[in-house]
Amino acid sequence: MDDYNSMNFSCEPMGGQQFPDSNSQEPKKPEKKGKITGKLVALLLAVAIVGSVGGSALTAAIAGIHQDKNTEDATEGVTGTTDVTQESQDQADYQLVNHELPDTLPTNDTGKSLTESEVYALTVNSVVGITTEATTNVFGQQAVSASAGTGFILSEDGYIITNQHVVEGADTIKVALYNGESYDAELVGGDSSYDIAVLKIEAEGLQPVSVGNSDDLQVGESVVAIGNPLGELTWTMTNGIISALNREINTDGNPQNMIQTNAAINSGNSGGPLFDMDGNVIGVTSAKYSGSTSSGTSIEGLGFAIPINDALRVAYDLVEYGYVKGAYLGVSLRDLTTDTASYYSLPVGPRVEEVTEGSCAEKAGVQVGDIIISFNGMDVANYSELANQLKKVNAGDTVEMVVYRSGEKVTLSVTLDEKPQTTETDSQQSETQQRPEGYIEELPDGFGSMEDFFNYYYNNR
Repeated sequence: MDDYNSMNFSCEPMGGQQFPDSNSQEPKKPEKKGKITGKLVALLLAVAIVGSVGGSALTAAIAGIHQDKNTEDATEGVTGTTDVTQESQDQADYQLVNHELPDTLPTNDTGKSLTESEVYALTVNSVVGITTEATTNVFGQQAVSASAGTGFILSEDGYIITNQHVVEGADTIKVALYNGESYDAELVGGDSSYDIAVLKIEAEGLQPVSVGNSDDLQVGESVVAIGNPLGELTWTMTNGIISALNREINTDGNPQNMIQTNAAINSGNSGGPLFDMDGNVIGVTSAKYSGSTSSGTSIEGLGFAIPINDALRVAYDLVEYGYVKGAYLGVSLRDLTTDTASYYSLPVGPRVEEVTEGSCAEKAGVQVGDIIISFNGMDVANYSELANQLKKVNAGDTVEMVVYRSGEKVTLSVTLDEKPQTTETDSQQSETQQRPEGYIEELPDGFGSMEDFFNYYYNNR
């Protein structure tokens, strides 16, 4: 039997198929509206990894595999980290106050499953192709790189959802409709920790998607994905099933709850819709794993999508506020490894190292040394699981949190704060303070040894 723990996974967000052009002196000015034509580009695929064609690389690991290496477990604030991207918004006349999504989105309830052909015919006009261009200076020469991904229409007046990594760093964004029309797109907002972005095109009478409820999904349900694999094979449909639910995936240290599917997802599919057999969007395709075990056995059929309920909550925040109003706990944490917890007869979970003054955690009675074992009714074994649960709630929500303190379980009621918005410099400084999972040996000031720490923990509570 293959050694599961020795599998080497590689994951890329589906940004866009990149077509660099180092000879270009100036980026092209996209037309406001026109017809899309394209030439099929020959591509060399060295490794089967997903993303949109191009985009920034994401590394990911399934929770439970290489736990001691992949989790960022000491984090200030403990929140779904928000990274708002609005460069294009600053250059545009379109203001956030004019942005408004419908209060409700349509849902198909046919009473019977459609065929794959029927789903395609029903939904393909709601799927869009996305191309971006970014200009960089290379040895004093301008170089233009192009990439491609997928998105889908949320409203008749041109709101579109996609992955943040599809459009991150883009100077220009164009959206192609199934009928051949293309539009310049404005970036309304994006959040890299959720990998969701919202675009806006100036159009009317578009066909928005119908939306399902990702909380009602069951393993084994049939699904289809529509996207633009390789950036050129536009509006391609692939089929499969829901292989698993609530997969915790780490992408660049950001834990994310995902739907797992075996529907083929390839570069260029990033940001596209995953449909159920009623023609409702139930996920945003985002990543695919590929790799091999220690014996060389290849790994395929591991595709992942962001649940649509999570994606829409982020999208509505981006449109209304320009950022995601993430929930904020106000503590710094460090994970206890399984071995350390077992040795000292402690539960596995993130241990509180610091409580922010005036935070909701302090008001709720959280103390340094508490080990968080449950949040909002869900067991948590590490920081990643806690951060993932925080992404499912909103600022202002009141949740129950269970901590282990001095040999007893203590239930606390916490009314969550809103995550403070930080500057890029603040974010960089915070990142330098993070410690990877398992580094419990790095004790807080004042403790010379593990024995000192645990004497404090048991004798001074």
